[in-house]
Amino acid sequence: MHIVILGCGRTGASLATEFEARGHSVAIIDQAADAFRRLPADFQGQKITGIGFDRETLMSAGVEDAYAFAAVSSGDNSNILAARVVRETYGVENVVARIADPGRAEVYRRLGIPTVAPVPWTTAQMVDRMLPGGVDELYHDPAVGIAVRRIPVNAAWIGRPYADLEAAMKTRLVYVVRFGEPVLPDARTLIQADDEACFAVPDAVARTAERVAARPPGGKA
Repeated sequence: MHIVILGCGRTGASLATEFEARGHSVAIIDQAADAFRRLPADFQGQKITGIGFDRETLMSAGVEDAYAFAAVSSGDNSNILAARVVRETYGVENVVARIADPGRAEVYRRLGIPTVAPVPWTTAQMVDRMLPGGVDELYHDPAVGIAVRRIPVNAAWIGRPYADLEAAMKTRLVYVVRFGEPVLPDARTLIQADDEACFAVPDAVARTAERVAARPPGGKA
């Protein structure tokens, strides 16, 4: 598959390197030619100096044949404009834009352009890791508003079915790590001490779900 990336900062260079390592062809665009120094010496993809939303630049990058486009330059306006041009003009469906302003990111998500807002994501990750018994977010899809989270469970739930906890949390248990081994749960799987339980959690119920898991059965969230 062919991947086009706007922005050869640390994120763009890392994405380009990762996609190429997975066997995909890559074209990366940046206004500053010296930005490409962040790429490894053996990088085989295209390095294109230009403006990411300029059509000639995008054509040079092979956007017409692109499977996906990532806009991760340092400018919100450039990222969202490029994302819209690539989607609306060239029909590339897999488009993601990095937007630093979380309020604007939410607006663009509602317009159908998947966005990544690094500030709130980083804040949430740090808070979760700094507080005792914090939640670990393993995956988050902001486009649909759901995450896979490792959530600590109050010891009073031990011995009860995970199905009861799922119903109380309004989530779905994805898997459990038990004694270092993965367990794919069914309706009869019971909660055991030292389980690491990973749930699919809609954003709308995330905080309530965490509070339910932290309290004994029947406790108020």
